Amino acid sequence: MKKILIHGSGHKAASWNETISYMENKEDLLCPNLFSILNNKEANYTNLYSSFAEYCNQVNGMLDLCGISLGGILALNYTLDFPDKINSLVLIGTPHKVPRIMFSIQNMIFRFLPKSFFEGMEFSKNDIFILGNSMKRLNFSDRVQNIRCRTLIICGEKDRVNLKSAYYFTEHIKNAELKLVENTGHIVNEENPEVLARILNEYYT
Repeated sequence: MKKILIHGSGHKAASWNETISYMENKEDLLCPNLFSILNNKEANYTNLYSSFAEYCNQVNGMLDLCGISLGGILALNYTLDFPDKINSLVLIGTPHKVPRIMFSIQNMIFRFLPKSFFEGMEFSKNDIFILGNSMKRLNFSDRVQNIRCRTLIICGEKDRVNLKSAYYFTEHIKNAELKLVENTGHIVNEENPEVLARILNEYYT
């Protein structure tokens, strides 16, 4: 069964490399570049999700989805829309609804950052600005109780922005399990890859 690891907006698929190095059954892992699957379409959420759903639908059989931040939102959205395609779901540092005020402040800051700041990211400065604006109204609060697949919620203990959502998912998704990663912030797969890999290996076996 294929496991799809989905990166966040400020990172590339390569952000999973160290975590993957500690994982078992690497031949079953897929790690798409979100910018690449857009196929030159505008980087708004509607286009990105549509491209991601098409990518997942082309993979034979059921899937284990594991996403962080934006990747978690995409995984959550797809699981709700295609429940029969999903074997398990892992959400890392993922909001159940996008914090609009925080996104507005973030976009305001992004306006004044030089393009060079975004060079190591998957999306360009303009793409991230468009994507952030298109996501401000996303809210899955009323739908998450419909998830019936095995679900694991992971959050860094220092990720104050998403801890509330981690508890929300745990309370509203049937049989969801919560793992908090000590001394770790939002980007768990880069800040603590070995611990994350151990959690995922245990979960998947």
